[in-house]
Amino acid sequence: MRALQASTSYSAGLGISSVAAPPSRPRRRLGAVAKVEPTEKSIEIMRKFSEQYARKSDTYFCVDKGVTSVVIKGLAEHRDTLGAPLCPCRHYDDKAAEAQQGFWNCPCVPMRER
Repeated sequence: MRALQASTSYSAGLGISSVAAPPSRPRRRLGAVAKVEPTEKSIEIMRKFSEQYARKSDTYFCVDKGVTSVVIKGLAEHRDTLGAPLCPCRHYDDKAAEAQQGFWNCPCVPMRER
């Protein structure tokens, strides 16, 4: 490990300290995230789906409309790319395998606010 060198210079009577940063290395991307805008049709289907889910489960959308919008848009995006509306708030080790199971459950708090 390299030691960082500190130097002090004086400008207009004020002490300004600077630290030499280690040489930068190119950053590695750990994963590629492809953002695909969902179709209007999928957004509308997921909006109706979410409303029906909320009614049947006796839950409510988040009072922050932005959160609800992002969740519905995420559901629509998954529907378009994977063929199933996976909850966008959850982490999936294998989204394609989850989508093939055909089971959807939204456990996220933002989607279900009482």
